[in-house]
Amino acid sequence: MGRKVTVATCSLNQWALDFDGNALRILKSVEVAKANGAKYRLGPELEICGYGCADHFYESDTLLHCFQVLKQLLESPVTQDIICDVGMPVMHHNVRYNCRVLFLNKKILLIRPKMLLANHGNNREFRWFSPWSQPRHVEEYFLPRMIQDVTGQVTVPFGDAVLSTKDTCIGSEICAELWNARSPHVDMGLDGIEIFTNSSASYHELRKADQRVNLVKSATTKSGGIYLFANQKGCDGDRLYYDGCSMIAINGDIVAQGTQFSLDDVEVITATLDLEDVRSYRGERCHPHMEYEHKPYQRIKVDFSLSDCKDIFLPTHQPVEWVFHSPEEEISLGPACWLWDYLRRSGQAGFLLPLSGGVDSSSSACIVYSMCVQVCQAVRDGNAQVLEDVQRLVCDASYRPEEPRELCGRLFTTCYMASENSSEDTRNRAKELAAQIGSNHLNINIDLAVKGMLGIFSMVMGKWPKFRVNGGSSRENLALQNVQARVRMILAYLFAQLCLWAQGKPGGLLVLGSANVDESLTGYFTKYDCSSADINPIGGVSKMDLKRFLQYCAEHFRLTALKSVLAAPPTAELEPLTEGQVSQTDEADMGMTYSELSVIGRLRKISKCGPYSMFCKLIHSWRESCSPSQVAAKVKHFFKMYSVNRHKMTTVTPSYHAESYGPDDNRFDLRPFLYNIRWSWQFRCIDHEVSMMEGEYVEPV
Repeated sequence: MGRKVTVATCSLNQWALDFDGNALRILKSVEVAKANGAKYRLGPELEICGYGCADHFYESDTLLHCFQVLKQLLESPVTQDIICDVGMPVMHHNVRYNCRVLFLNKKILLIRPKMLLANHGNNREFRWFSPWSQPRHVEEYFLPRMIQDVTGQVTVPFGDAVLSTKDTCIGSEICAELWNARSPHVDMGLDGIEIFTNSSASYHELRKADQRVNLVKSATTKSGGIYLFANQKGCDGDRLYYDGCSMIAINGDIVAQGTQFSLDDVEVITATLDLEDVRSYRGERCHPHMEYEHKPYQRIKVDFSLSDCKDIFLPTHQPVEWVFHSPEEEISLGPACWLWDYLRRSGQAGFLLPLSGGVDSSSSACIVYSMCVQVCQAVRDGNAQVLEDVQRLVCDASYRPEEPRELCGRLFTTCYMASENSSEDTRNRAKELAAQIGSNHLNINIDLAVKGMLGIFSMVMGKWPKFRVNGGSSRENLALQNVQARVRMILAYLFAQLCLWAQGKPGGLLVLGSANVDESLTGYFTKYDCSSADINPIGGVSKMDLKRFLQYCAEHFRLTALKSVLAAPPTAELEPLTEGQVSQTDEADMGMTYSELSVIGRLRKISKCGPYSMFCKLIHSWRESCSPSQVAAKVKHFFKMYSVNRHKMTTVTPSYHAESYGPDDNRFDLRPFLYNIRWSWQFRCIDHEVSMMEGEYVEPV
């Protein structure tokens, strides 16, 4: 009697609209799954076209090319004798659905549409798809002629059904359905389905991986069963990094896990499990006293077995302990993998970073160095695709990266852009860090360009602006800071375009930004300065996390130069020095600490707080350090800064999404950018509460 099943799930580095590459990666995953003895292969959500197609889902071409790839998969000898579960958009009765297509031996068994769509955070599935709103209902789907010619089928089942093989029953969930309060696996488990599958496109956020693992474990702890979780990995064309973590669980235990961050385009994990373990678990814990009141699932009968009658000597997988990365490790690995995907797919030859010697730019530099570490390790591990990509980037078919510093020198250019307001300390910190990571480092003085710009202004307007310390106004002071910052952006792009040309090498460089999430939140940067770049690996990371990340890098990568970076106060160095020393600091300019900004940022986005609600929460959490009036002043100051500067988010550099309170205006944090900065009604409510607490009565609004 067959009772042990071998199943496979995978993480694929799919790329939106890369139908050739996506098809090859799907076939490779099926090939590996079969080689490992699997009879069922699960892939990520919308893997044929890529999850990040966005408004390309509206195009009929996208649907057409998905069916063309499906035809190729059906015809391939690789997909024979294994149930393949692939993701693609399908239009049924002129309605577009996010679907799973399950097939075996050139026959489509079922098209299962997604029932609960993801429409929060970065997800906008309701924009492109409709949910299948008929539980346990199945209709006929008329196949395109190109598919009919392969399968010999005219129609196939379309809807909320499950597969019934000779030895077990398999039901599908799709991504967000696992996270929902009414997850389908609950009813499926009560109806006797033994294997649950979940195809996902779940993106990385710091400290999120344990949520996925706990949900999968919980799904099978409650009612038993085997759970397969597949996820996309890599950068598929935008700000998100999909971080793998594919896994297989049984009865509340994880028995196989994939990596969260890696440069492998195809990662397949398999597990052999005993169906009798599911049945005995349910028999004791779940089913003796349960009554199932819902309409049963329609079972699509499949003349196929996942088990073998000669499996008695086949060992089963045992529980494993999931080891989670620390946030510092996540920052080191996730953005580095994202940068690698962006670089190799962009057609550029490397990166250029304005390196100021501060925490932010040093963090971006360390992430590039971490990328080089991972690339070298992948080549040592025999990753042929990574080696091919490196050789193409450096235009040397014989090159083989051995040491991260040497690779960094080929792919990474850093430049310190000094002005008369720059200190020797920051210059030396930048130089020392560049030497330790091996980047090609340049020293550039921008004073000539700044004076040239000011000379043009003076020639036209007849006045020369002064810094505040020299008797100038606040407006003059700010303008003089901004012109330095913007000149740096222009020079960064000039050197990125021509730096390799000047060395007789082909290609250009991608400009990296280094504004953190807290500075973006308050607008503490100059519009169109060095925050304006091609991409920004740290734009979704808080200042506090970046400091901890640099401490990690100092120890893990032995970059001793970071100790002086961490010891120095954050400064923009845009105002004149005082006796050769920095007189301007970021926290003084912003009027609050980075630690306070992190708290405020989480309250604004995650807790959905406006000014009044934020004040009401902070008077308790900050009661040891601030009076109610001081809390009120900080809240008002933040919202004034935020609303004055929100317009900057409409042009901010695309950044790696890492933080759940990020202010990215593209699709994560949708807000107006022209505010009434007085917030008169809201601030009056705060003033009323302060007066009540401090003994003065003000007429309530």
